[in-house]
Amino acid sequence: MFSHIFSISIDNILLLCVGLPVRRFPIPSEVKQLSRVFRSRGHELYVVGGAVRDYLLGRKPEGDCDLATSARPDEVMAMFPGVIPTGIDHGTVTLVYHKQHYEITTFRTEQDYSDHRRPDSVAFIGSIDEDLSRRDFTINAMAADTETGCITDRFAGMKDLKRRIIRAIGNPADRFREDALRMLRACRFASQLSFTIEEETLNAAREHAGLINHVSGERIREELIRMLASAVPSVGLEYMRKTQLMEHVLPELLEGVDIGQKGMHIGDVYTHSLASCDGAPAENRTVRFAALFHDIGKPRSLGEDELGIPTFYRHEGISAEMAESIMRRLKFPNRERERILHLIRQHMFHYTPDWSDAAVRRFIAKVGTDALEDLFSLRRADHYGTTGSYPLKHDDSFERHIRRVLEADNVLTVSDLAVSGRDVMEELDLKPGKHIGTILNALLETVLDDPGMNTRAQLLTVAREFYASYLDR
Repeated sequence: MFSHIFSISIDNILLLCVGLPVRRFPIPSEVKQLSRVFRSRGHELYVVGGAVRDYLLGRKPEGDCDLATSARPDEVMAMFPGVIPTGIDHGTVTLVYHKQHYEITTFRTEQDYSDHRRPDSVAFIGSIDEDLSRRDFTINAMAADTETGCITDRFAGMKDLKRRIIRAIGNPADRFREDALRMLRACRFASQLSFTIEEETLNAAREHAGLINHVSGERIREELIRMLASAVPSVGLEYMRKTQLMEHVLPELLEGVDIGQKGMHIGDVYTHSLASCDGAPAENRTVRFAALFHDIGKPRSLGEDELGIPTFYRHEGISAEMAESIMRRLKFPNRERERILHLIRQHMFHYTPDWSDAAVRRFIAKVGTDALEDLFSLRRADHYGTTGSYPLKHDDSFERHIRRVLEADNVLTVSDLAVSGRDVMEELDLKPGKHIGTILNALLETVLDDPGMNTRAQLLTVAREFYASYLDR
């Protein structure tokens, strides 16, 4: 349904755009003010890139409004206070104006890309048309005049929007040799826009896939984050496989190709991983990455039972190890990496209605209350990746049981105990050391079994008995 509406809206926009008024990009008032300053100095100023594309698609722009100008960086800095020379060697400065950040780049050409990422040198020019020719894809190579709003479309970007394709400007091999990240960006745009990658562009990406190894892990990570925030990330991920980019970026996922599974699974491990990622909440990248990686250890844990049915014993641990390697390679922040790994390690729980409250308390203590919602989101995504649908509402008995336990105000962590480590040391005349943590964990186990034991007197008695029986030797 949504794709039908989407295609109609694009066709109407492009049909109406034959007349000048509809071709006009709605210039924000602050940008108009900037434009007047540039014009008064004899310079041109354009809105460029994704803002124009997203306007024509009827989408909310992804980020700030990027601008291109005939003014050189030093001239821009002379016009306004608060200009930050963020990339001045390549003609880019950032202007803070009315609390908004505007990245302003001088019209330029680029020469030589020895690192397949950034130009070795740039030359400033006076033409917006020539500046647009250095960009990546036709749909990103449109510019709107900040005075009139008229859109310059030298490379038929509007036509490609109508056709819903990603097409490189000029020779795609040249574009990818200049900046290898563009190959991954093509896959990401395909996911975000539900577009297809044009054949020549696709073939060039496949031929030059190895150049992605010249791109830093941080830049690759950011593209993956944006891809996984799209409605259907499997579109971009599958394009990564088709272009062979996945062999260099996420080879671990490819191990799941043609690895069949038992039970209700509708696809191999690779297909299941992508479908699970699709089934995770788009706004929650922690769960999306956990869904993508949660079963990548299955091929390495593959076995068979006595009936010849595939088994994947303890695959969650192997999956976590492999995911950790991937995320370290892509320079994920430590805290985010650990949240994702925790979900992967914990996703293989098997609740049955005969679980006691004590068993549920132990589960909560192991998972942590702050991770429960994400873990259940992961399980729903896993179910979606297995069957193609989400579990029925009446299947949430475990979540209801957890809510009952939490509402009872039970002790779930060491910090909830009626005694502290200092209390234990004073009672047993002990010095600080790892044995204090061992005692506190034993006390927590006691209280998880019987919350009524969480009193100072009873816990200190248990502490003395535990110390005497297991540690005082």
